[in-house]
Formats: sequence, C-alpha cells, structure tokens
Amino acid sequence: MMRGTRPFIAGLLALIAAGALAGGGNDAAVKSAEEIMRKSFVDATPEEWKARLAQDQTQAACSYYRNEPPPDMAVRIVSEAQASIRYPADGKLLGDWKSGEKIAQTGVGLQYSDNPKQPAGGNCYACHELTKQEVSFGTIGPSLYRFGKTRGFTPEMEKYAYSKVYDADAFSACSNMPRFGYKHILTEQQIKDVTALLMDPASPVNQ
Repeated sequence: MMRGTRPFIAGLLALIAAGALAGGGNDAAVKSAEEIMRKSFVDATPEEWKARLAQDQTQAACSYYRNEPPPDMAVRIVSEAQASIRYPADGKLLGDWKSGEKIAQTGVGLQYSDNPKQPAGGNCYACHELTKQEVSFGTIGPSLYRFGKTRGFTPEMEKYAYSKVYDADAFSACSNMPRFGYKHILTEQQIKDVTALLMDPASPVNQ
C-alpha cells in the first residue's frame, strides 16, 4: 500500500462525514477537509509530494464547485488557461508520432514510487481510444481514433490539438483531462510527439 495511503483513506472518510463532498458553499467543511488531507500525508516523502496537495486557483475552484463552476467563473477559467499556453519557439507543433505512441502507452510519472529523473508518460489510453491495435482502452474521454483524418490536417487543428494537450481547461473549465503542459507533466517535445500522434497522416490514429 502506498505510503500515507491509510491515513489518506481515513481522512477521506472524515471528509465525507463532514459533508464537504455534498457540494460547494460549505466553507467550514472545505477548510476542515483541507486540513485533514494535509495531516494525512505527514509521513510522505519526498517533500515535493506534500507540495502537490497545494491547489492552484483553478484546482481549488473546480474542487469547491465539484467541477461545475458558475458560468462567469467557468469563462474566467477558460480565458486564463488559454492565456497560459506556451507554444514552441520554433513554431513547430508536430514531433514524432512513434514517440507519441510510446508516451500514450506509458503510465508512469508523479507517483511516489516513480523515479523523478525519468520522463513521465501521458497514459492516454487510460481514457481514450486512439488506435484499433489497442484493445484495452478507457472510455472516460472520447474516442480519438482518426482524429486528424476526421477533422482535417490543418494548421488550425494542429494548434488546437497541441493546446488541448497543454491545458484542457482552455476549452472546457474543470476538464477531467490533466493539464499536461501547464503542470509540467510532459515536456514541450513530448507534447509535440503526442500532437503528432493525433495529427500526422501516417500515425496509426489516422489509419
């Protein structure tokens, strides 16, 4: 069992009992839940793991409103996410789709047992169908099979795909998709490679 998991579960049960998951608006319950979460990881190492419990403004808002923020807040989240996207200085959005496929297949990264010196993966198949060769894929996200072939191999679609991988909140506030670029989960080159997996006509995604 992951180090700190048992106190985490205990804290989560206490959080539920406090009613913090019943919906936004209960400030006392939310503060109590945050304190429980912090105390649940007192034995976690390295220190960087504890830092992950600190939510940024968008994460805090999405948690508070259970991923259904008020319309004005949703607009602000999307706007701020769009402004945060950093595109490659060389102007090239497509990398190597073969590397992108490996990234899509890889689920390591950001777990306490992972080597922080090794690159993280995207674990894309956990939520999406991308190719017909992969028979074990998740359905939390939409199918991405024939993504570029269906939508068109245009510069605009390349930019959309890159942006979506970089920060999904730029298109849908409180998206379930990780903010791979904004949170530095994937490197710029990795995002290029995943974008190529979606947009290169030779990629198995587009066959």
